[in-house]
Amino acid sequence: MLYNYFIHKVKTLCKKCSSIWKENSYSHSISSILIVSIMSENTTFHNDLDSQHYDASHIKVLEGLEPVRQRPGMYIGSTDIKWLHHMIQEIVDNGVDEAIAGYCTHITTIIHKDKSITVYDNGRGMPVDIHAKTGKSAVETIFTVLHAWGKFEKSAYKVSWGLHGVGASVVNALSDFLEVTVHKNGKKYFQRFERGIPLEDLKEIGDTEFNGTTVHFKPDGTVFETLDFVLGTEIARMKNAAYLTPGVSFTLIDERVDYAQRFCFEWGIKTWLSNMVDDQEIVSQPHYLNIEGKECMVECAFQFLNSTNENLLSFVNNIPTKDGGTHVVWFKAALLTRINEVAKEKDKFNKKIGELTMQDMSDGLYAIVTVKIPEPQFQWQTKGKLGNSYVKTEVEKVIYNYITDHFNQHPEEFEKIFEKVELSARARLAAVIAKESIIRKNVLAGWVLPGKLSDCRRKGKHGTELYLVEGDSAWGTAKQGRDSEFQAILPLRGKVMNTEQAHIQKILANKEVKSLLTAIGCGMRDSFDEENLRYERIIIMTDADVDGAHIKTLLLTFFFRYMRPLVEHGHLFIACPPIYKIAQGKKEQYFYPPIENPDEALAVWWFDTSKPYEVQRYKGLGEMNAEQLRETTMDPARRKMFQITVDEAEEADRLFRVLMGEDVSLRKQFILTHAKWVKELDV
Repeated sequence: MLYNYFIHKVKTLCKKCSSIWKENSYSHSISSILIVSIMSENTTFHNDLDSQHYDASHIKVLEGLEPVRQRPGMYIGSTDIKWLHHMIQEIVDNGVDEAIAGYCTHITTIIHKDKSITVYDNGRGMPVDIHAKTGKSAVETIFTVLHAWGKFEKSAYKVSWGLHGVGASVVNALSDFLEVTVHKNGKKYFQRFERGIPLEDLKEIGDTEFNGTTVHFKPDGTVFETLDFVLGTEIARMKNAAYLTPGVSFTLIDERVDYAQRFCFEWGIKTWLSNMVDDQEIVSQPHYLNIEGKECMVECAFQFLNSTNENLLSFVNNIPTKDGGTHVVWFKAALLTRINEVAKEKDKFNKKIGELTMQDMSDGLYAIVTVKIPEPQFQWQTKGKLGNSYVKTEVEKVIYNYITDHFNQHPEEFEKIFEKVELSARARLAAVIAKESIIRKNVLAGWVLPGKLSDCRRKGKHGTELYLVEGDSAWGTAKQGRDSEFQAILPLRGKVMNTEQAHIQKILANKEVKSLLTAIGCGMRDSFDEENLRYERIIIMTDADVDGAHIKTLLLTFFFRYMRPLVEHGHLFIACPPIYKIAQGKKEQYFYPPIENPDEALAVWWFDTSKPYEVQRYKGLGEMNAEQLRETTMDPARRKMFQITVDEAEEADRLFRVLMGEDVSLRKQFILTHAKWVKELDV
């Protein structure tokens, strides 16, 4: 048996910024224990399991939705906050399928105060007749039988968000309760389930003038680690869905905070690309195409910017493919091929550079690539990467023909794009020279670890942590307060550079960047390899003051731009030291964000108002001794941490550009707009 024991509490803080910060309180993870039993003639396990009585009665068969409740991770990926939101998406996807098929114009999602969810769509309504094979209503079949859904029947859906037909049934299995109301053919039908089990058959409950389906469910708190839905995550999901299904409106209501917003974009990804680009300096005009090939429909919007950042979003049947796939690879390949062909025809290649590479073309490329195909093949149920090989031919042909025609008709457009891509190639060559220079100086050679790194003793990255701290003072305290078995400390002694404004060769020459790269071990940008990551968690731990916040922002900029998979795959955290300590006699209590002042702390802590008490404000880690730092900030059993994720890449890209870019006017406007929300200045 393999046992993994993780105890953690997740509470999400939703901020209107680039990242969603997820608060985690981890207990010390016990290493997986592998118990290997070696049987011999003299071994006795249990009286019921000897050779004479081991028969078919000892084989447990999981029926219906039991396998889902026994092994939920096999069906939705995990039981953390990310996959809690996946529950909503699975139900919303069914409405989107109706929209793509042309039968639905509006989808509404409501987050209720009791943490239950309602999703309504005005599609055709789920089928309510009896299914020939199961002998149950189609509604009950959809919600209780794995791999049962209209998306398997080509006559029902030409394309679909879903793939395996497990979405609705899995949501039902992992919910405390689920209620379905169907409006269809002038009649209203209702059925209730509890933990996947129908309490009654589907029944007619009245008349209606509408068509559509309403699903009301509450995820099972005994399955999921938290039921605290993040508003920001759902805003991003609904907004993306609205971009990808033009003309269909998506309404999101959160009763917990009295939030309501409707998203509808008539021009779809054209509008999305325009919002992504915003007011950045452009190189080319925006390009848009929507062409149906023999086996798939290809829709793209792309534009080249005067930037070193790539921002490419990809989808299959409106499903986000964060890891790309064949449609992304061959979209870029077709672009690059035609650019190189035209450059060769015009004899424009620089002999030192040669043909342009994918890396050269990616700099400054903003694009949205979406394909619609009848039977998408993904590498896993969570649909992170498309695998259909035939999409290669379709996408490559469509993009290649489009860009060929466009360059023929607009040669000036080619000249602008080529000049931009060649400039990136020159920067790449300069970066290679800079990197080789660094290696010759034995800074990165053989991944020699920086001398100031206090490494941990554990071999392998499982369960290990790297703390990035501010200066030698914090380094000394953290080194004494850590658990050296699995916690490493790296001090950042010099100024962390603003990588938003810097060229790659300058970044590689920066002392602190080199220390980060060698300590983390997995490289950056195109050379990033997660297999070489030396630590499972990278934790930024700085003072709770202006300087500390600045360092955090600079580090987040670097990780977002150059080591983004660390963020996307959940490796990046921010330590959360306490802000206040209140002591009364021998009793004391630490208080963490979001508490902002002593009054808030006193309001949530029981104390005797008739006796004196002391309030201590912590502005820096240096105000704590090693024992206090360990107890409050580094001990996995008691600490709090913010896990950094990026749910809305478009907004993240924009905010990093505004707050950390070269354009001072954008930053000034941002400050003027948001100054009214500032409650406290640490000056």
